[in-house]
Amino acid sequence: MSKIILTGDRPTGRLHIGHYVGSLRRRVQLQNTGDFDEIYIMIADAQALTDNFDNPEKVRSNIGEVALDYMAAGLDPEKSTIFIQSMIPELTELTFYYMNLVTVSRLQRNPTVKAEITMRNFEASIPAGFLCYPISQTADITAFKATTVPVGEDQLPMLEQAKEIVHKFNSIYEPVLVEPEILLPENEACMRLPGTDGKAKMSKSLGNCIYLADSPADIKAKIMSMFTDPLHIQVSDPGHIEGNTVFTYLDAFCTDEHFERYLPDYKNLDELKEHYKRGGLGDMKIKKFLNNVMQEELEPIRLRREELAKNMDYVYDVLKKGTEKARQCAAQTMSEVKKAMKIDYFG
Repeated sequence: MSKIILTGDRPTGRLHIGHYVGSLRRRVQLQNTGDFDEIYIMIADAQALTDNFDNPEKVRSNIGEVALDYMAAGLDPEKSTIFIQSMIPELTELTFYYMNLVTVSRLQRNPTVKAEITMRNFEASIPAGFLCYPISQTADITAFKATTVPVGEDQLPMLEQAKEIVHKFNSIYEPVLVEPEILLPENEACMRLPGTDGKAKMSKSLGNCIYLADSPADIKAKIMSMFTDPLHIQVSDPGHIEGNTVFTYLDAFCTDEHFERYLPDYKNLDELKEHYKRGGLGDMKIKKFLNNVMQEELEPIRLRREELAKNMDYVYDVLKKGTEKARQCAAQTMSEVKKAMKIDYFG
């Protein structure tokens, strides 16, 4: 069996470092291993419209932004197929067929869906398209027979539901769908990077993001205002690591080599944490170190992005070619699904 990756993002804005450490950085690493036969990276504009149906221009304008972030971060169109979800009608058709395999109550019990409904104040009036988000995601995964789906921890319930749908389809009809394996970030801190304000979710709407495209000055300003330990008032006070956003970011981004370059008084992050916990280490010193780490990590991405942005015709040509290739694959799967369901009437 071929080894195939399918993953993607909703184009509701520029991508931030939560996206980067949660899945994007891993996608680039996986792409460059050469271990996979196909890698499909989807810009999920149809899913973005489920809660932005009254603002389609927001979704449309961010297609190019997300594509820039993808390629700037290292996704290579020669190795990965980048495509636009809504341009592949087979995905919508698969979603429609899969709807018969899932109950409304099961969708409402999905923890990720429940959390998103609450965050968007949809409790009183849930758009049907939004409620069916897990079904649409299953269509995306199965259309390309993805064997591996790199996701953040918050997407685990969605992938579990996808497995349920695959199992039910294969049991009722024929075993033509592939059950995907979930691939979580290796670093626990990357599974759900908090916002700069310490809130559990990094979100555009909460204004607590560091974007991949942010300027050096913006990155520094956001880090210097970052939430740390409210009990660490004096430098001499013992500090707390758990719940301290600065240390969570260091867990996600820094290496021993960063200490050699920017903070040689310490060999590694463990030494820094021990000093902070016993007292005598100020928040500002740690934030300055984190700023150096983040600037080093994000500068190459920002510079590549600026160069790519000078030729948006090339960016959209990449999307066009990727979408054409992706549709051919989805059409083949659609043909197999219809045959299994006995609805290939003229075949």
